[in-house]
Amino acid sequence: MAKSPNAFRSISEAAEEVGAPQHVLRFWETKFSFITPVKRAGGRRFYRPQDVAILKAVRKLLHDDGLTIRGVQRLHKDGGLKRLLDGEGVDVGAAVAPAEAAPAAPSARGPAPVASSVRLRGLLVQIESARARLDAVLAR
Repeated sequence: MAKSPNAFRSISEAAEEVGAPQHVLRFWETKFSFITPVKRAGGRRFYRPQDVAILKAVRKLLHDDGLTIRGVQRLHKDGGLKRLLDGEGVDVGAAVAPAEAAPAAPSARGPAPVASSVRLRGLLVQIESARARLDAVLAR
């Protein structure tokens, strides 16, 4: 069964899609502050579709275009993710900031339990992502 295009990917699925080994993705996380997969309990990484797009762009810049790690870092510093993703056919807005679901209008009896649960899971993912970025900044 194929996953939805919007589904999160495990590190093995992301590595296969990007065309780089898993250890390389982990290494890139240490070198590029903008690569921030969601980490669950136990340290398992899950990559959002925009994370995979960023990884593909980094792979292209490093392997196809011949940039160095420092060159990609400088490109990001000078132009942000938009500059990295130019020409990749990626919605830069979705890759730059996690998609924020518009709050559903509550009905007279309150929000539906399923919609509320989905929304809470989405908020949890955003909080964990922000925490991972904060931890990366504090680790410097």
